[in-house]
Amino acid sequence: MSETTHDSRPDRVVLAYSGGLDTSVAIGWIGERTGAEVIAVAVDVGQGGEDLEVIRQRALDCGAVEAYVADAREEFATEYCMPALKANGLYMDSYPLVSALSRPVIVKHLVAAARQFGAQTVAHGCTGKGNDQVRFEVGITSLAPDLKCLAPVRDLALTRDVAIDYANQHHLPIATTKNNPFSIDANVWGRAIETGFLEDIWNEPTKDVYSYTDDPTYSPLPDEVTLTFDQGVPVAIDGRRVTPLEAVQEMNRRAGAQGVGRIDIVEDRLVGIKSREVYEAPGAMALIAAHKELENVTVEREQARFKKTVGQRWTELVYDGQWFSPLKRSLDAFIEDTQRYVSGEIRMVLHGGRATVTGRRSEQSLYDFNLATYDTGDSFDQSHAKGFIEIYGLTSKLSAAREAAGGQQPEASS
Repeated sequence: MSETTHDSRPDRVVLAYSGGLDTSVAIGWIGERTGAEVIAVAVDVGQGGEDLEVIRQRALDCGAVEAYVADAREEFATEYCMPALKANGLYMDSYPLVSALSRPVIVKHLVAAARQFGAQTVAHGCTGKGNDQVRFEVGITSLAPDLKCLAPVRDLALTRDVAIDYANQHHLPIATTKNNPFSIDANVWGRAIETGFLEDIWNEPTKDVYSYTDDPTYSPLPDEVTLTFDQGVPVAIDGRRVTPLEAVQEMNRRAGAQGVGRIDIVEDRLVGIKSREVYEAPGAMALIAAHKELENVTVEREQARFKKTVGQRWTELVYDGQWFSPLKRSLDAFIEDTQRYVSGEIRMVLHGGRATVTGRRSEQSLYDFNLATYDTGDSFDQSHAKGFIEIYGLTSKLSAAREAAGGQQPEASS
């Protein structure tokens, strides 16, 4: 893909290209308004749909001078989804960072393409209302502070109506319609659906909203699955070795068939507005449920308590577009250390929209049957409990005595 550099060559813009209407129109739109040549970059993170070569050719047909395509599915699953799994990353305790996780891997390829093709600017198709504009631009400037950023929808007034008219006038090879009710972003970790009638938060999602999951009301027979983890990463399903990508894909299929992973929330966006978001992430939600339970068995109590705080902050940073930040990098190191003993097996039953853990076992388990049992053979010395309680409650006892000496009575909650 190398080419000769000419001093008189026009400026070049690398465009994050999805193959859809807006980014297809953006190729010519950017050229007309900036005089720059456009290099289209399409990154496959497991969103499905059209073949990458078809998307590449469409970009060229729409006026791109070069089209760069990358199959980043394995990279995305291993280097982005697995860290999110180790962190139990759920924004607002609900959203498994579907779109937020894919942006930094796309950014990485955009910057690589900018270097390869000598571009000075990187463009994306985000609006001025969403989180993704921040994720793209902060990510780009974190990796390449010298690059400029451009958002045609936000900066060059490329609205959807304008895009449709432009595509029709220029006979671009892309389907145009004003009737598509939803904005959809998908990858192997999940699928995000917004806009249309979903913007009225009283409206219930209809059946056509969902694609990754079947209706949990009419689930097939329960599906029992055993997941094997090694240091926080799933390495086998029902005894069959899998890569991270294969683990997510198989759990998408099996948990999706049972309606697991449907999420409907009003979400606090980074830009300060609340937004109604519908997600479906069957594989992600089932894997996170299994991983959490294995951590309950293998991670020491105080470490586990603090990890929840770290995991929440990690999740917020990723949601806010700070994947490449120093703090996120430091939190990565802590989370990775906590996974040292998170190895073992979790048995789950997938049914009726739920992923229910029914069994756990691990050679690294901190669960001691002889300490936990109430039956004969109990190795816990209960005589130690009295002294422990005296010491544990000593500070509260001293405080209560001070209040009593001052004529105050400790308040008892009802």
